[in-house]
Amino acid sequence: MNKSNKLAVLASGLLFLASCGGATKVADSAASGLQTAAVQEQGTVPQPKAGGTIFVDVRTVEEWNNDGHANCSINIPLDQLEARMGELKKDQKVVLVCRSGKRAGTAKELLEGAGFTQVENSGAWQNITCQ
Repeated sequence: MNKSNKLAVLASGLLFLASCGGATKVADSAASGLQTAAVQEQGTVPQPKAGGTIFVDVRTVEEWNNDGHANCSINIPLDQLEARMGELKKDQKVVLVCRSGKRAGTAKELLEGAGFTQVENSGAWQNITCQ
């Protein structure tokens, strides 16, 4: 199945979930993940305004897509963080989240060891408040 077909099937499923009521959070989260995933596939991380905070969810892509995520966050799985940390700016505030905070803690240590100075572990992804 090619990428266009996969996206069409996913979009159809999202419309179905949204029409069933009660699935809005999952549908909204999954729909926003489509745009974010497309941006990240190109190797560019959307950057916040100068002095802004970037929210990084270090869960797997599957967790990001299937379990929901904060709309203002980006997904860089923990096992990819070391290779992709060049996409982040060392002097910006980076807030890390995952399912429970454990992987975010590991990511925090990794980033601080690489010279990042404003790193915070916010625990579970649901703790993010998008503005």
